[in-house]
Amino acid sequence: MKIKPVVLEGEAVRLAPLKLENLSELYAAASDESLWLWTADIIKTREDMLRYIETALGEAERKVSLPFVTIEKSTGVIVGSTRFGNIDARNRKAEIGWTWINPKWQRTRINTEAKLLMLTHAFEFWQCVRVEFKTDVLNEKSRNAILRLGAQEEGTLRRHLITDAGRFRDTVYFSIIDSEWQTVKANLNEKLRSFPQ
Repeated sequence: MKIKPVVLEGEAVRLAPLKLENLSELYAAASDESLWLWTADIIKTREDMLRYIETALGEAERKVSLPFVTIEKSTGVIVGSTRFGNIDARNRKAEIGWTWINPKWQRTRINTEAKLLMLTHAFEFWQCVRVEFKTDVLNEKSRNAILRLGAQEEGTLRRHLITDAGRFRDTVYFSIIDSEWQTVKANLNEKLRSFPQ
């Protein structure tokens, strides 16, 4: 697994390596409080976003994370962020997460295409045998979105995290394994065809 910055590009979305220079645009995209309701991190200020970016870039330096900005291609606007995290080259697995998209761009093809690009990179370039997803047990919207990708729910880790808000979070884990990838890929391509052009 070659863990290095890469641009992943589809028809509607470009995933570009996260940089410190993205601070202002990311902070503007992250302004809706609903984005942070069920996350471990809470972004309320520019300083919060700076800390978020610096943490992601620090993990990237250690090659355990590969963070992206999510760009809507037709406008060139940064609409969110996502990343590969908990990268484990020895066991050929990675997690896709830390995903958030400004509400204006939710329920568009942006997230579906971004996930297809990332999963393709994981299974076809890195040759992963497993890709993980996780979310707060209370985040029904995220849980349903992960299931719609074709991931399998594996179980719940109780009191798994303490959020920035001080709440104990139970975390639900999901995965897609290599033998499921071609079916998942076909289903995601079919979903993309159903979005208006």
